[in-house]
Amino acid sequence: MRKRRRWTAAGFLLLALLLGAGLSAGCGGDGGAAVAGEETVAVTPPRPILRWMGPAFVRPVDRELVARCGTEVGMAIELLPAPANPVDRLGLYLQFLPAESDDIDLIDFDVVWSGTLARHLLDLNPHLTAEQRGEYFAIYLENNSVGESLVGLPLMGDVGLLYYRTDLLEKYGFDGPPVTWRELEEMAATIQAGEREENAEFWGYVWQGNVYEGLTVNALEWQASMGGELIVDAEGKLALDDGAAGVLDRAAAWVGEISPPGVTAFQEEDARWMFQNGNAAFMRNWPYAYGLGQAEDSPVRDLFGVTRLPKGDGPDGRHASVVGGQQIGVSRYSRYPDAAADAARCLTDATAQRRRALADGTPPAMAALYEDADVQARIPAAAQIAESLAEHAVARPAATTGGHYTEISLVYFIEVNRVLTGEQDGAGAVARIGEQIGQWVE
Repeated sequence: MRKRRRWTAAGFLLLALLLGAGLSAGCGGDGGAAVAGEETVAVTPPRPILRWMGPAFVRPVDRELVARCGTEVGMAIELLPAPANPVDRLGLYLQFLPAESDDIDLIDFDVVWSGTLARHLLDLNPHLTAEQRGEYFAIYLENNSVGESLVGLPLMGDVGLLYYRTDLLEKYGFDGPPVTWRELEEMAATIQAGEREENAEFWGYVWQGNVYEGLTVNALEWQASMGGELIVDAEGKLALDDGAAGVLDRAAAWVGEISPPGVTAFQEEDARWMFQNGNAAFMRNWPYAYGLGQAEDSPVRDLFGVTRLPKGDGPDGRHASVVGGQQIGVSRYSRYPDAAADAARCLTDATAQRRRALADGTPPAMAALYEDADVQARIPAAAQIAESLAEHAVARPAATTGGHYTEISLVYFIEVNRVLTGEQDGAGAVARIGEQIGQWVE
């Protein structure tokens, strides 16, 4: 039997410093006794605790749910904030998980880390009934399934949406938002030309084109909407082709035409600020932008709507929206795997997700909750979010790339950005991506 390694006191202290919170190892090697001088003094063994490395920013609702779920599973749950920077967080996980440390029982992880962390996470399938599995949107079970193992449960839902100016569509005679990318291009150009008469800073369409994961998201949505594969196919084999090259060339043609030249450096907040300040007709973004756009001081308050992202123009075209969000997994090295699995289920169940939705508008990862009147009132875009999660959701190939998704995405978004900035064409990008990721895919 393989012996489980434990972190040294110094190593655990380093973990505590990285977290910004003092952790107690809770696993002394003195057999429940401490030596004071010549006498051995008996001490009470520590109470069993489940430690959850959870959200970077702990909210009152998180503490409320931890208390509730601790009561349900019969163990206290200690909530430990993780590093806010995703790179730091993943780096920390890849330190203590391979060391088989049992100091952490549950972890929050990004939707694209399922393949990277899978070997260290407990299979949750045996801990769920068929009815419980059916409560979550299927896309998250797909995303979090690596081989035969379900390595995480979604704490929330998140999906790409198209934001559009309702007042401007009416002003320029359009009956509704675009259904296809061609319609978006035409509407964006028409509205942009008209608005430029009074606002030289107005653009038709803003999105995320910087050299980062957000560009991978946008580009995969373009590819999927045209009926293409997502870098690799379901078997993990390279799937980029001439169709993908054409999609990238098409997006590059937007830059400087219906999208600002600077869009190649845009992230979510750059796009949101331009749209929210009244300088764009359409925007691709996540659900979080809706509430900010409806703030009392927002220039576009009550002047915009959201819908599914456009589909491709041909017979293979479909609506496609990449999903995001945080998942919760159970460490394989937990001393209390059954209790930790029960806690993971409790922290992601309908009661917990409804509570988060009402507390701060966090979209749920369960379809039934979007029929709740209170949730609909708290999340005005609930119907559009639910539709995209149920019918148009696309998962990035995190579970099918053998733990190499991060490296593959890095290559992908660098080469895609070079297309957008005019340094190469789509065919060149497809070729270079294939050459560079060949070591990780067939």
